[in-house]
Amino acid sequence: MKNKYSSKCMIATVNKEFQPARSFLNKFAQVNTCTYICKQILALMDTRRDIFQAIADPTRRAIIHLISHKPENLTSISDNFAMSRQAVTLHIKILEECGLIVLKQHGRERYCELKPGKLKEVDEWISHYRIFWTKKFTSLHNFIDNENRAKSKTKKIGK
Repeated sequence: MKNKYSSKCMIATVNKEFQPARSFLNKFAQVNTCTYICKQILALMDTRRDIFQAIADPTRRAIIHLISHKPENLTSISDNFAMSRQAVTLHIKILEECGLIVLKQHGRERYCELKPGKLKEVDEWISHYRIFWTKKFTSLHNFIDNENRAKSKTKKIGK
């Protein structure tokens, strides 16, 4: 019987002695978990900062269109959408992270101003495909014209 109780006492003593180490390891695991989570969040934010991701959403494209003429405040922008102001603010934050817009404080109001220079990256990417499709459509147009001329010649000969 004495051995049974002494082993329990030994375990309790060992647990007390290693409590600081266990506490350190728990904190270390929490820090590593936080580090991992933070890295994942940063990776997501990096993908969200991509200009193509920003313009992929129709709401963000509509916001860009709204502020393309003149800077607008957040309230006037959110009035144009059937969603909460917080949701619109999230879209604006993403556009700001991409560098498409800049927020300027005027008194109590925050105004969104378009920075169209960042859209040049999209234009450069699209220009390659614009050239490609222009050639294809020109070729199609020429083919249709040739077919129409051939049909009109056969109709004249057939009369």
